[in-house]
Amino acid sequence: MPGVSTDPHSTTVTLSGHLMDTGVLARVLDDVLEYGGDYRIESLELGREHEDESRAHIQIRATDPDLLERIVMRLQTHGANAVDPGTAITRPAPADGVFPDDFYSTTNLDTFVRLDREWIPTDRAEMDCGLVVDESGGRRVVRTVPVSDVRAGEAVVCGAHGVRVEMPPSVVRGEEEEFGFMGSAVSSEKPQAVLVRQIAERMREVKAAGRKVLWVGGPAVVHTGASPAMVRLVEAGYVDVLFAGNALATHDIESALYGTSLGVDLAKGSGVPHGHEHHIRAINTIRAAGSIAAAVESGVLTGGVMHALVRAGKPFVLVGSVRDDGPLPDVHTDVIEGQRAMRAQLPGVGFAIMVATMLHAIATGNILPASIPLVCVDINPATVTKLADRGSAQAMGIVTDIGLFLEQLARELT
Repeated sequence: MPGVSTDPHSTTVTLSGHLMDTGVLARVLDDVLEYGGDYRIESLELGREHEDESRAHIQIRATDPDLLERIVMRLQTHGANAVDPGTAITRPAPADGVFPDDFYSTTNLDTFVRLDREWIPTDRAEMDCGLVVDESGGRRVVRTVPVSDVRAGEAVVCGAHGVRVEMPPSVVRGEEEEFGFMGSAVSSEKPQAVLVRQIAERMREVKAAGRKVLWVGGPAVVHTGASPAMVRLVEAGYVDVLFAGNALATHDIESALYGTSLGVDLAKGSGVPHGHEHHIRAINTIRAAGSIAAAVESGVLTGGVMHALVRAGKPFVLVGSVRDDGPLPDVHTDVIEGQRAMRAQLPGVGFAIMVATMLHAIATGNILPASIPLVCVDINPATVTKLADRGSAQAMGIVTDIGLFLEQLARELT
């Protein structure tokens, strides 16, 4: 523990959960030092049994109040809260798309704001946003707002005063009860049949509870020949909404129209004459029809994942990138509009599964509350670890081939 400090500004935070097993206490103390503060552990009560929680009170000290606020905000990403949080302070946004300098930067944990002694829950949890207090409807509402959506004059919560967060019970316990089998580090050396069975069981539970299953997919779903398995999952009701880019939809439609993906015959695994043109011809066909749904309704598109989603009435959000060909008419080319469209589909989601996509998986992880469990599946270990590295502490990773995984999952569920 650091020596005694003469730093004049201090506050005490409280932390609970499996502090030692999960390493969260060490991360909290490291963050204090990394941000230029100091600490003193006032009390530490360790749980006696494996299931017992531990609790700590830690005095945080800093040389100026602004630094202290920044440290407290950082510690809230680990579920730490000030013992005496005080009352929230708001300041008007100086311009459209601009927060005040000392705005409160949100976590993906359930968040509450104290206004005149009343704790008000925020409308949703999302990391790296601000909090706006809205009284226009006759009652106080605290909205989580991305910086791009804030408007001049709106009351923005500033500093860490009057803000507390709550860790999901599974994170507090240091494990995801439903996914205890995945509690260790990401590895390919795990019994995949067990993983798939337990994921399938969780998906059944989510559906039985009336919640939605969100899928985030990359084009390898098509390249690996897993589209038929994905179609079966859609038809069985286990795909309620899909987030993807231009590529998954394009190659799925290419496969349906030409039997190829990136010009490779999916039945033979070899290239075909003029196959390199197939994806752009597929895009052109859908653009001529007006949309993917219009192509299905007119009989132009008769198979594949996108066809199954349209037939089942399930929404999809396609958000593109600068490298996209075409793109398809359904693709959001404005990424801010794409983010808004993705957020609009999150209410009611109880489980998220991300397959074969790094960028869309990270983008989705950034807007998901920590209370929604998610599984990331990819052949590349770096993909399944980046979600947790970027703040999605609830992310579980499976390193495996996407084609084999989806086929096994479809067999379990259909």
